[in-house]
Amino acid sequence: MNLTDTTRIMLDAGIRRLCVISGEAAWAQHQTLNWQQQLTGDWVTVGANPLSAGPHSQPTAMKTLLGREFSHGIFDAREGFNAEAFAALAGTLRAGSWLLLLVPEWQRWATQPDQDSLRWGDSPQAIATPQFVTYLQQLILADPEVWIVRQHPPVRVMDTGQSRPQWQCRAPARQQEILAQLLAMPEGVAVVIAARGRGKSALAGMLAQRCGSALVTAPAKVSTDVLAQFAAPHFHFIAPDALLATETLPGYDWLIIDEAAAIPTPLLRALVLRFPRVLLTTTVQGYEGTGRGFMLKFCAELGNVRHFTLDEPLRWCQNDPLEQWLERAFLFQDEVPSEPVIQPEMTCLTPADWPRFTPQLSAAYRLLAAAHYRTSPLDLRRMMDAPGMQFWLAGNGQGALWLVEEGGLPADLAQAVWAGFRRPRGNLVAQSLAAHAGFTPAATLRSRRISRIAVVASQRRHGLGQALVRAAEQQDDGLDYLSVSFGYTAELAAFWRQCGFTLARIGSQREASSGCYAAMALKGISAAGKQLTAEAHQQLIHDWPFMASFIKVDPGLPLAETLNFTAQDAQNVAGFAWAQRPLEASVPALARLLSRLSAVFPLLGAAVEQQPLTELTARYQLAGRKALIAELRQQAAQALWVWDREKAADLQAFCLAIDPLKN
Repeated sequence: MNLTDTTRIMLDAGIRRLCVISGEAAWAQHQTLNWQQQLTGDWVTVGANPLSAGPHSQPTAMKTLLGREFSHGIFDAREGFNAEAFAALAGTLRAGSWLLLLVPEWQRWATQPDQDSLRWGDSPQAIATPQFVTYLQQLILADPEVWIVRQHPPVRVMDTGQSRPQWQCRAPARQQEILAQLLAMPEGVAVVIAARGRGKSALAGMLAQRCGSALVTAPAKVSTDVLAQFAAPHFHFIAPDALLATETLPGYDWLIIDEAAAIPTPLLRALVLRFPRVLLTTTVQGYEGTGRGFMLKFCAELGNVRHFTLDEPLRWCQNDPLEQWLERAFLFQDEVPSEPVIQPEMTCLTPADWPRFTPQLSAAYRLLAAAHYRTSPLDLRRMMDAPGMQFWLAGNGQGALWLVEEGGLPADLAQAVWAGFRRPRGNLVAQSLAAHAGFTPAATLRSRRISRIAVVASQRRHGLGQALVRAAEQQDDGLDYLSVSFGYTAELAAFWRQCGFTLARIGSQREASSGCYAAMALKGISAAGKQLTAEAHQQLIHDWPFMASFIKVDPGLPLAETLNFTAQDAQNVAGFAWAQRPLEASVPALARLLSRLSAVFPLLGAAVEQQPLTELTARYQLAGRKALIAELRQQAAQALWVWDREKAADLQAFCLAIDPLKN
């Protein structure tokens, strides 16, 4: 059966399929052109270069194509495999579509550097990704629905296009059923959870159109195109932060929050409380992350919540071969609840263990994805091939802990990080403690950062999370300290305190992803790690009376006014004056320095008092932020000279001796 007949059968059956093309550049180009000549309809390309006359997108700009539909797609993965973009492209294809996946020559694919690794590998150069490629190759060869066209060794694996049942889509009926219940709903909150392609945005748009009095918000307006089409003239959008800042609102009956799980929890909670009826929609099992665990936890706090699901796709059939392959490849299925085990065994694995422990590591990834909204196929790629990863698994999938190696930087590189000259890839906590808190040992000592931790719902509050942390701590491999970075809430802070961690830093800005202040905590293991933990905590206590005026959390730190200008303060101010340390990291030390001086530095004092920098730039007639920071650095240097000329000279020499180009 020829390609045209096979495609017609696919359309009647409501299915889409994947074809993998592997070979040399000219050969693969010829194969791709042959497909386009045989099949009519629009073709979209995602890759470095256009391979069709239709729309084209770079993998990192794939969101520009969301909300649109195409007949066929080409994904060029010969230089790098952006897994989220690949899954997103599949979501734009309708029934009867082919997705052509272009990959390197089969035998060298696993050893070829993958340019996409520059996004997630924390390496200065692209790295090979043998675990992920081997895993994909096995899935491609094992699926009889996937067509394979391969040059070396030559193979052409295709099925005969056997007959299938006629597709009868029942998704619209389910949409109308839910819509009727929403329109009749009294005050309260409704939640619609669905995988991509199920029509939840269309349903939200229908609700806005029928009720005529709905306000729409979402993390990004560009993602509401489908909702806007169905809402027609009744589409009224306002961004979440702008909505919260608006004191007086017209009398809307409904607030519709699209992709609600992507909005920071404090902001989401405040929005829900302002409207009589709220519809929350979120995507599960998708490349953006999964919202199911988040929404269930969030809604449990609210009460009076009605839950709805949309299971059947709108643009393809229920058992679509392409969707099923994507779910297997990127582990989009929900985690399977495991039977509880008393005192579960702890197992330590690394990316190299994927071939032998694929079921266990796959279960760990699904568990982490259910617990953390932002977990996506990028994280799966990191788990499989990024250097420095370590995983602790509890029992038969009851808990998972993901750690990332940090630190161990050469002393001169760590000093350049402290001075603000260098920011090597990775080392989130280690670099932050050096660059912001002023502790260079954080970057030279060996550490592991806890990237994710999750425990199945039935096993929570039984100490399993703490047991996972203890197992990682007790591994005798020369580690100096464990670290964790988290959006500060009282609940999370209490958990990490129970695990033996000590608060070391709280950032001055709220994180866009969580709406919380970024906090970092340490657990010392070696003598040097314990000393770093104690010193970092003491520095936080020293700074907190000043920081508490603009960081709106209560970490239980003492608020006694401490104006003692320490040697650590002097060094950090010098790093601001004569190197490139950021202003935000220097403000508490600058405040203590100015409190000791009789001389007045009006601009520097205003900046220390947290007056808006834009206002200071205008007031002092400076040519923008860069000129303002330069003037502040100059005044900080002058203040050090006034404080102690001899010590200032030594500090200046110390800063000027740091070579920003080393390492």
